[in-house]
Amino acid sequence: MSPVTKSATPTTVPGAVTTRQPEIDDAVRMWEIARDSQVLDLNSSYAYLLWCRDFRDTSVVAEQDGRVGGFVTGFVRPEDPRTVFVWQVAVDESLRGRGVAAAMLNDLLDHLALQGVTRLETTISPGNDASRALFSSVARMRYVDITQRELFTNSHFPDQHESEELYIIGDDTTGGEQ
Repeated sequence: MSPVTKSATPTTVPGAVTTRQPEIDDAVRMWEIARDSQVLDLNSSYAYLLWCRDFRDTSVVAEQDGRVGGFVTGFVRPEDPRTVFVWQVAVDESLRGRGVAAAMLNDLLDHLALQGVTRLETTISPGNDASRALFSSVARMRYVDITQRELFTNSHFPDQHESEELYIIGDDTTGGEQ
C-alpha cells in the first residue's frame, strides 16, 4: 500500500486531534479507553504497558489537547513481515464520529509502508458492523481491496467468545494461509 500524502507541518490548533506512537505513560489511558468501550476484549493493564514498550512502532495513539483519546495496537506478523495485524482499535466516546479511528489506521499504514508493509490483517466478529465499516472505509480511502474469510470459530475459544473473521486490506496472495 502506498502512503497517502500528508502535510509536512503538524497540526497545532487547539482542539485538533493528532496522532503519534504511544509511550509507556499512555498505557493507563489506553486500558481505560478499552475498558470504557464495553465492546473490546479488555487486556490486562500489563499488556497495554507491553504494547507501548515493545510494539510502539506498530501502534498509534490519537491525542487532543494533550490527552490520549484513542489508540490502535498492532504487530508485524513474524511469518510475514509485509503484514501488520491490527489487534485493537478504540476511540474515546468524546472523539467518536470524527474519523479518528480511520486517521490512526491510515497513519499506521503510511508509517509501515516505509518498512515494506503492504497489507493489514484484523479479525472482526460477525456482529461488529462498526468495525467492518471502519476497515472497509480505510480500504476505499487507500484504493485497495478488502477480503474476508473465516479464521476462528466460536468452538476455538474456551469461553463464550464469538467467532472471528479475518479481514485483509491490500495484497491478499496468501492462498488461504492463516
